[in-house]
Amino acid sequence: MRWIGAGREAKDAEFLELVSGRTGHLYRSACLLTSGDTHYAEDLVQEALSRMYVLWRRSAFTGRGRIDNPAAYTHTVMVRTFLAQQRRRSSGERPSDTLPEPEGQDADSTLRLTLLDALGRMPPKDRAVLVLRYWEDRSVEETAEAMRVSSGAVRTRTTRALARLRTLLGDSLTELAGR
Repeated sequence: MRWIGAGREAKDAEFLELVSGRTGHLYRSACLLTSGDTHYAEDLVQEALSRMYVLWRRSAFTGRGRIDNPAAYTHTVMVRTFLAQQRRRSSGERPSDTLPEPEGQDADSTLRLTLLDALGRMPPKDRAVLVLRYWEDRSVEETAEAMRVSSGAVRTRTTRALARLRTLLGDSLTELAGR
């Protein structure tokens, strides 16, 4: 029965390779989804990776039910986890609405903070569609699959979310981007 243990070790090594290559990108996307809440973003990434590990161990990535792109599927799991948690949240309270200032702050940090603040004031589904479409650079169909909605719903939500974001930003984005 030694061959069973060797198979598990190989699967674990493959999973660790996926995690080491994608964690940074997952974290950046999670930060955008959570409007800069780094602690919640870390929790979101951890939850997505733990769900992926369970899938990985169940042999979902071998044989007939093989997932072609585990990295993209991990992002999908993270977005679905985020949306599910947003539906369950009973309170919109957050420990703090300001981000700590990094020591080596660059010139466009005000722009980033303004965008994060605007994203934070948007509904979770609008935030998710904008992150998937414009940060992750996913197609309408990929976004629809990740959010479990139709392509038409993604197009509509994207249009409305962009209009809402423009309203929230007003003239401040033009001022900040013109520097």
